[in-house]
Amino acid sequence: MKKISIILFTLCFLSVTAFAQKIKVKTGIEILKEQNFKVLEGKRVGLITNPTGVDNKMKSTIDILSEAPNVKLVALFAPEHGVRGDAHAGDHVDNVTDPKTGVPVYSIYGKTRIPTPEMLKGIDVLVYDIQDIGCRSFTYISTMGLAMQAAAENNIEFIVLDRPNPLGGLKVEGGLVDDKFISFVSQFKIPYVYGLTCGELALLLNGEKMLKQECKLHVVRMKGWKRKMSYEQTGLQWIPSSPHIPQPISAVFYPVSGILGELGYMSIGVGYTIPFQMFAAEWVNAEELADNMNRLNLPGIHFRPLHIRPFYSVGQGQQLQGVQVHIMDYEKARLSEIQFYLMQEIAKLYPDKAIFDNANDKRFRMFDQVSGSDFVRLAFVKNNNFDDIKDFWYKEVEPFKKTSKKYYLYK
Repeated sequence: MKKISIILFTLCFLSVTAFAQKIKVKTGIEILKEQNFKVLEGKRVGLITNPTGVDNKMKSTIDILSEAPNVKLVALFAPEHGVRGDAHAGDHVDNVTDPKTGVPVYSIYGKTRIPTPEMLKGIDVLVYDIQDIGCRSFTYISTMGLAMQAAAENNIEFIVLDRPNPLGGLKVEGGLVDDKFISFVSQFKIPYVYGLTCGELALLLNGEKMLKQECKLHVVRMKGWKRKMSYEQTGLQWIPSSPHIPQPISAVFYPVSGILGELGYMSIGVGYTIPFQMFAAEWVNAEELADNMNRLNLPGIHFRPLHIRPFYSVGQGQQLQGVQVHIMDYEKARLSEIQFYLMQEIAKLYPDKAIFDNANDKRFRMFDQVSGSDFVRLAFVKNNNFDDIKDFWYKEVEPFKKTSKKYYLYK
């Protein structure tokens, strides 16, 4: 009996430790701590962060800087969702006082999305520590770039505490943003999937003169991160960067369906258990759509028939059919084109359901802003064929890769 107990204890121990990952990466906040906050010493600090800004022991960067004896944290700046994650997606964030530290919190996701001179008064350095997801339409990089611009205009230093790109540092997809479609979801002329960490992106924005004025920029580099790494390989814990990015895999799938999702025409899994990983509607035949999509032989991708009933959002409470997207070979997969091929096959199978003929045209502007141009929509709608926009979607990829390599901090 004792022997059986020992075996059972060992099995339980192994099952628990199987979940314990060895942390292989030190993020920027870890390196800042190792350096005893030297770059912040004697300076009045403003911090732009949210719940993803934590060290490797899950302690908030807010609390770390507040408690550091040689750092004077004087202001917090709240992006979308707020510094403590207490605001819902799209909701305006208010100016408040952080209850834990007593530090004033200024909203940069409300009346203004750029720190104002009044907010920046008495601040010597702005620090940015937010986990990004590597896709242009996610608003935190817009916050970072606009804050860099404000720092430059007010002669304030800007420091980025770097973090991994969960899509890795090798995948680049999508066209650049046209001037008339610059918006908070496409703030800078970079590809839809841009293959840089937030620190590298900050260097590129500064170096390629994408800001009105160059800022005094310093990036606190990570240690141990490689461009080919998946987020799981870093050993770091994942904190949801927004309610519908609950796991690293959600970040990977965000560019798979996020553009189509702006139309609200089909469920992309938001409101179900696999956000961004699927496409479904009441009028779809799951097996038929899966067969058509698999016949395309998209590199590294497989489509599985799917039957769901969403809990909220598009299709709430309805019985939907469609496909779940499975990434079989991430290196080969081209993420962002999947939604356009899906739109193509929907038009072939169900001509009366062609997406642009049926979606709410009030949403077209947001679709264009996220795409970075109205060319995608206007060219695609003629024949419902991805080949009509493929050259546009990829023509800037190689030039951007060449440019961005100048700002690589990691191999």
